[in-house]
Amino acid sequence: MKAIVLTKFGPPDGFQIHEVAKPQPSDNEVLIRLSATTASAGDYELRRLQFPLVFRLLLLLYVRLIRSGPLILGQEFAGDVEAVGKAVTRFKKDDQVFGWTGLALGAYAEYICLPEDGVLAIKPPTLTYEEAAPLAVGGLEAVYFMRSGKIRNGQKVLIYGAGGSIGTFAVQLARYLGAEVTAVDSAGKLDMLRSLGASQVIDYTREDFTKSGETYDVIFDVIGKSPFSGSVRSLAPSGYYLLDNSGPFKKLRGRWVSARSSKKVIHWASRTASETTENIHFLKKLIEAGQIKAVIDRSYPLELIAEAHRYVDMGHKKGNVVITVDQNDNT
Repeated sequence: MKAIVLTKFGPPDGFQIHEVAKPQPSDNEVLIRLSATTASAGDYELRRLQFPLVFRLLLLLYVRLIRSGPLILGQEFAGDVEAVGKAVTRFKKDDQVFGWTGLALGAYAEYICLPEDGVLAIKPPTLTYEEAAPLAVGGLEAVYFMRSGKIRNGQKVLIYGAGGSIGTFAVQLARYLGAEVTAVDSAGKLDMLRSLGASQVIDYTREDFTKSGETYDVIFDVIGKSPFSGSVRSLAPSGYYLLDNSGPFKKLRGRWVSARSSKKVIHWASRTASETTENIHFLKKLIEAGQIKAVIDRSYPLELIAEAHRYVDMGHKKGNVVITVDQNDNT
């Protein structure tokens, strides 16, 4: 099968098209013929090794000494079940699905095998593969954090880094839950964020929201770049500061704030299988009801994955950059 292999870390020219062995499902796995994936922030960070030094060294050790086979990135996807292992009960051949590969990666290819009890669900029939592919990372991350913030009708919510995949879902979810949303991002994304329901927008290059005197019930920092102390000061009493990408120092400071005040700092944490399943059902319900949607900036064929990543590197993408895998007999 055709796959995009990362031959070296760094700029996008490390991607190369290779022919690799088509995977075969084990007893508890499904074989998925992929139609769409994404150039996500996670893939961008992996390609560039954009991690703290210790994690970077562990990743290099895993890739070069432990992992076998070529390194194929790609984490979220949509496609069709082509075959199932003999122990699989949740899925059958020709099911249209979307999901997340986890640390196995591998979605920059024509086929992938995943366990049936992984982050995998039936695709809403009203969505194209391109619209469904961003749901399993951007959509589920937004659901997790919006629920963690216990958002209620009438609250004021600020979303920092609102113009990317997770942020665009979060804006829509917060509005669905009845919040008044302030979205913070660069100037070129503000009109799009208004169209998603943000009542206030802030260009972070021109204004520091922490100096405005406004307070918020929930501040959700998608990208981990909001001023920590200023954000905590901008919280209402008993407010929530949600951090999706935070280093160890911010985690330590967050524990201190949560222990010493009525304000709570919540970081990303791994979810149980039951929690993930519940969040997938909640997300699918809203998608099927037309309450939220995936924002797609651009679409590239799999062969142009390097060009897609170059665009992501520029930092201007609105929502999602989708990668399509040619399947002539699929719609």
